[in-house]
Amino acid sequence: MKTLCSISVLVLTAAGLLSAGTWDSAPPTISGPHDVPAQDLLNMRGADRPTPLSNVDIKQKLNSRLPLEATFKDEAGHDVQLGQYFDGKRPVVLTLVYYECPMLCTQVLNGLVRAARVLPLEAGKDYDVVVISFDARETPKQAADKKAVYLKSYGRPETAPAWHFLTGSLASIKSVTEAVGFSYQWDVHTAMYAHASAIYVATPEGRLSKYFMGIEYSPKDLRLGLVDASAGKIGTMVDQVLLFCYHFDPESAKYTPFALGLLRVAGGATLLTMGGFVVIMLRRESRQKGNRAA
Repeated sequence: MKTLCSISVLVLTAAGLLSAGTWDSAPPTISGPHDVPAQDLLNMRGADRPTPLSNVDIKQKLNSRLPLEATFKDEAGHDVQLGQYFDGKRPVVLTLVYYECPMLCTQVLNGLVRAARVLPLEAGKDYDVVVISFDARETPKQAADKKAVYLKSYGRPETAPAWHFLTGSLASIKSVTEAVGFSYQWDVHTAMYAHASAIYVATPEGRLSKYFMGIEYSPKDLRLGLVDASAGKIGTMVDQVLLFCYHFDPESAKYTPFALGLLRVAGGATLLTMGGFVVIMLRRESRQKGNRAA
């Protein structure tokens, strides 16, 4: 009996190792289920199993051109080209997520909408939002459902034409993720994608202008990023002065005070003050001479 049990254990162990190897190497299929984690037989491989996060990163490719010729489907199921959202007039906030993500992607979209709600700039008038799913199994129906949630959260239903939620083929998705420098990996043991989080600001011509990392985005930084990407076509004089005084640091993905800009503004204000003082004194002296002559 003991011998039989030992043989059974060996057979099960061998089968488990073979199965684990198969699961580790199998990427998700287009028609496969979304939410079925692969078994690991009580983590038999333990520390030998590489973490998916080791291959996840976002490498900034500032000024790189997005693949505007790439084709997708919008939330209504219509075939679209990415380039039609870049009309040369308004900058675009680009986001890469997948709609069935139970964790990080939701936080990315939440952070974007929180910042957008308090911006003095308005979607559709000053900028557009393009959200692309990097899971090729997802459908326009899922995109439409996600758009409805975040449009309601934004609270301005009239801006619906400015919010675009897209799905696409593996080839189209890859062309965008590679252009952005966004890498991600399927984790068969959790049935989720491992990925980093960020939103991206692109110029009206489709070039990457700013990366904002994480899940919380400063409204001030996003506002200045959009004004900067538009080359001053949107925003106010106050925004232009702020851009003059602040410098975007790609490492921290934030706008920081720019000492030289501040000195220039301070110097300009000083010159204006001194000039005004000189004008006042000259006028006063001229009036005094006129009074003495009289």
